[in-house]
This record gives sequence, C-alpha cells and structure tokens, in this order.
Amino acid sequence: MHKASFPYVCSMLQDTNPIVLLLITITALVSYKGITDAGFLNRFKFQVTHIVNGDKLRMLTAGFLHTNWVHLGFNMVALYLFGDIVINKLGDLPFLAVYFGSLLAGSFYSLYYHKKEPYYSAVGASGAVSGIVYSCILLYPEIELMPIFLPIPIPGYIFGVLYILYSVYGMKKQLGNIGHSAHLGGAIGGFTLTLMFVPEVFSSNQITTMILTILILILVFFGKRLDL
Repeated sequence: MHKASFPYVCSMLQDTNPIVLLLITITALVSYKGITDAGFLNRFKFQVTHIVNGDKLRMLTAGFLHTNWVHLGFNMVALYLFGDIVINKLGDLPFLAVYFGSLLAGSFYSLYYHKKEPYYSAVGASGAVSGIVYSCILLYPEIELMPIFLPIPIPGYIFGVLYILYSVYGMKKQLGNIGHSAHLGGAIGGFTLTLMFVPEVFSSNQITTMILTILILILVFFGKRLDL
C-alpha cells in the first residue's frame, strides 16, 4: 500500500501550482521552527500589546506560524484543495493578493475585535485560507463542500453562510484556542478582493453574492451587539 500511495501523492503534488506548493512549504517550515522554538513563536506571533506598540510585522508573520501539527495540517490541506482552483481562475498575482490580503484582513479584524484585550495572542494561516475558500465559493458557487463536523456535501454558498455564523459564535463564546476573528476577517478579505478582481461575479452569481454581502454587512456593523 505504501509503495503504491507514495508515487500517487508525488503525482498530485507535481500537478499543484508551484506558488501554492511554495506557500505550503514555507508555512510548514516556519511552523516547525515555531513549534520547536518557543522564543521564535513568541517573537513573531500575533499579540495585541506588541502590535499596538508598533510591531506591525506580527500581523503578517503570525500567518505562517502554528502551535501544533493538527492546526497546520488542516490549514495546509484546505490551501492545497482550494488553492489550485482559485489560482487557475484568477492567475498568480491576483491569487497572491487575495491570499496575503485575506491574511492581513484577518489580522486587522482580530486587532479591532480584541483591542481591549492586551494579552490576546494568536497564530495560524486560517485568515488567509478562509479568504481562499471564500474566493472559491464566489467563483464557483455550485461547488459542494464537506465540513468535518457535518460529513455530507453541502452547496458552497450555504457553507459560506454557516462558516461566518460559526466564526461569530466562536468569537463571542471564545471556543477553543482558535482565532475565530481571523477566520471572519479573512473571509471578508477574500470575498472583497475576489469581487474586485472578478467584478462579473456580481452578475453571474447574483444570489450568492447578495446573500454573503448582506450577511457580512450585518456582522460588521452589528456583530458585537448580536446575542449569540
């Protein structure tokens, strides 16, 4: 089994866009350093006090760090699955703009949401990957996704709505050691940037675009007031 599966995995990786593979490789290497070196992790993780005091680079570097292999694995598998779809549609530079724009959008939203929590810290590529997933949903709303917590395929636009609602709920309830605010911010970033690069999505996918736009606006302006 192992002899047969290894060439198959190699073949899949060879077919993956080199930019997506490069992002996965860099993130894995930096995360390995952070997992094995607590000083390195503390120097580059997202941490409200340090960022407010001027260390803005953390808003970028935190997106390449993870605290455990499971978190890293989930994010990189998602990037592998959705990255090729998005980059083949948008092209290399727009894809990178969506990826890094979503990463920073996740960090900015986390900073806004946790600005009164000076010791709040977080790491992970979740914001960037959320942006890529949302970009894919906008570009291909008919795509079916299978969430881990609900092992049945559901339409992409429904997954998008559920994902945002779960992220807001997780932010308010402080569920697990997960940066739910970065998820939401990254999703908003990926949504917005994809519409900028592919404005025809407005006309070709009107229902999906309108539903997600209305939901995002409600959460941005009234999210903190919602009793979830």
